[in-house]
This record gives sequence, C-alpha cells and structure tokens, in this order.
Amino acid sequence: MKLDVLQALNSERAARRAAVLVTDVASGEQRLVKAADVEKDPLKEVLEKRLRMAKSGMEETPRGLFFLTVYVPSPRLVITGAVHISQTLAPIGKLLGYDVTIVDPRTAFASTERFPDVTVIAEWPDVALPPLGIDHYTAFVALTHDPKIDDPALRHALARDCFYIGALGSKKTHAKRVDRLKQAGLTDADVSRIHAPIGLDIDAISPAEIAVAIMGEITKVLRQKVEAA
Repeated sequence: MKLDVLQALNSERAARRAAVLVTDVASGEQRLVKAADVEKDPLKEVLEKRLRMAKSGMEETPRGLFFLTVYVPSPRLVITGAVHISQTLAPIGKLLGYDVTIVDPRTAFASTERFPDVTVIAEWPDVALPPLGIDHYTAFVALTHDPKIDDPALRHALARDCFYIGALGSKKTHAKRVDRLKQAGLTDADVSRIHAPIGLDIDAISPAEIAVAIMGEITKVLRQKVEAA
C-alpha cells in the first residue's frame, strides 16, 4: 500500500468513517474510496453492498476483478433507559459486536449490578451523550417513557446522524412526542427518521421479546439496502 493511501486510510479510521481499499487484481493498483465518495464511484453497487455487509472479498465486475478491503467502524448501541427491556437488549447487542452504553439519570435503575459488563452512565442526556462521540455508526434507542430524558436524547441522536433511532411507545405516545420535538425546532424529515413504535412487528409481549424485536430492526436497518421511494 502506498504511503499516501495508507495515510488517507488512517485518517478515515481515526475519524470513524468507513472506507474501502480497492485493489485491481490484474494490475495490482490500489485506490481508497471513502464512504462519502461511494455514490459517484464506478463500482458504486458493489462498494455499497460490501459496506452494508462490513465484509471484505473478491468482486467480479464489468470493469474487471477487484479485491475490496472494507474498513467500517465498530458499531455502537446507546440506550437511554436502564429498564427491563435494556437488561436483555444490552447483552444481545454485545453478542452482535456492539459497544453498548446505557444512559439513565435515575441511579436506582442505572447500576452495574443490574447491567454487568456494560458501560452505565447515571447522568442526564445533555451531560452524558456529547462525550460519547455518537455518530453514523451508532444505533440509538430511547426506552424511558420520560420526555425529560428521551426527548433531548433523541434530538442529540438526530443531530449526530445515527444510522438507527428508535423510541418506545404507542402510536398515540409517539404522536405527542413528535409534536414536542417539532415545537423544539425539528422538521418532519427529522422526526420521520425515528422508528416508533420501536422494533419489528412480531407481536412481542415480554421485555425480552421486545428487546429481540428492537435488535432485529436495528440489524435490518444496518444490513438491508434502502430502496428509493
């Protein structure tokens, strides 16, 4: 790998931005495609597929045979609400490779005893979230049912372009949430990015089943291609 390509790659990785090293198998030539540049790249389709899969591999294309080395930041799962659902969701997230953090200012809930092996921050979202460096490779879940906690947390997640944002609550509860968020200055496009009611529609009942539905929806958003309307 040439020095300039290596330096560019290291810069992208340090900034938690995805990139793909494209190697022409026939010539051995290499080039780096940043995630922001994929849309205009001649190998757009295969690059998008590989980034969604987060998996390197060989690709036969009309332009030739290429080996695509994929660099994708490790995913994060940030949960506001140290509730029963979170007690199942957090370990599932860890099993799937997510770096999990739980935020809840209610110290009676936010304890390491209830959430072993998970980072727990007993602070309000406006204090806890900014230092976490939430970004596009973060799945964000709001579960407290308390607008004082969930609303500012959701605003932060939307501003940071999390790839998944979900909030617990019925359609009626979410309609009230949308009204509050729009009054706070968010647009229709902003609030439309919130998955609510949260999780895949699998008729989940128990907290554990709801956690499975949430993680399933997160995985779907992460891995599946979004078709244009």
